[in-house]
Amino acid sequence: MPRVVSVFCCLSFISLFFACSRKPNDDVIGRDIETKVSADPQTQDSQIAVESKQGNVKLTGKVKTPAAREQVEKIAKAEPGVSAVDDETTVVPAAAQAPLPPPPTFSAAQKINMFAYPKNNQNRDQQLRDELDCYNLSQQQSGVNPEAPAPAAPTSADISAAQKEAASGAQQAQGGRARGAARGAAGGAMIGAIAGDAGKGAGIGAVAGTMRGGMQQRQTNAATKQQAAQQGGSQVQQGYAQAKASYDQGMSTFKRAFSACMDARAYSVK
Repeated sequence: MPRVVSVFCCLSFISLFFACSRKPNDDVIGRDIETKVSADPQTQDSQIAVESKQGNVKLTGKVKTPAAREQVEKIAKAEPGVSAVDDETTVVPAAAQAPLPPPPTFSAAQKINMFAYPKNNQNRDQQLRDELDCYNLSQQQSGVNPEAPAPAAPTSADISAAQKEAASGAQQAQGGRARGAARGAAGGAMIGAIAGDAGKGAGIGAVAGTMRGGMQQRQTNAATKQQAAQQGGSQVQQGYAQAKASYDQGMSTFKRAFSACMDARAYSVK
């Protein structure tokens, strides 16, 4: 009988030894409490630090409500291996959020002929706010003012005015009559000499040469004015084409920036 009691006592001692050796250490206790506080819906927004020494737990940090403070302490006390809890947490209510500004009365996307569709069921007011935010951010980042008017195409009156101005400024030939008279006189003198009257022939030739020289000068000047007029009209049209291409490129850049911003806020934009 004494031997049976001895064996029983020995087994009890061994069981007690292993039970004590399985007691959670302080690091495990601290990690477990912090994990449970982070997972609990009532305390997951809390900022808690846990310090455990031989099962004596000290809680520090911030919670948002008294109820959350009580729940943190309850979690700590329920942790295996905890013998005492010193709760030094403080209640710091969350800062009140500023009221949202009223939504815009217009769609910024539609101002630039685009359409936005919410991917996460955002309501209409939120979408209007997001559109305006992205509209303003895109203007700042791209340097493009989407409200600047597009360049106006030149009218027929604009082209006509440019042609007239270019024609009036065209360089005009001079001295055609005098040169024609000289050439005509020389030719007439030769003919007159053959006929026996060089002076008369020179006079007749000079008159004819003057008329021919003047006509050639008028024809040359008319052609020069016509060419200048065509160039003046072409320059007006080329200027418009360049201005339109620059405007289109700027709007394309702005729309890409707007689309990227709205996409980051979970909208599909076309």
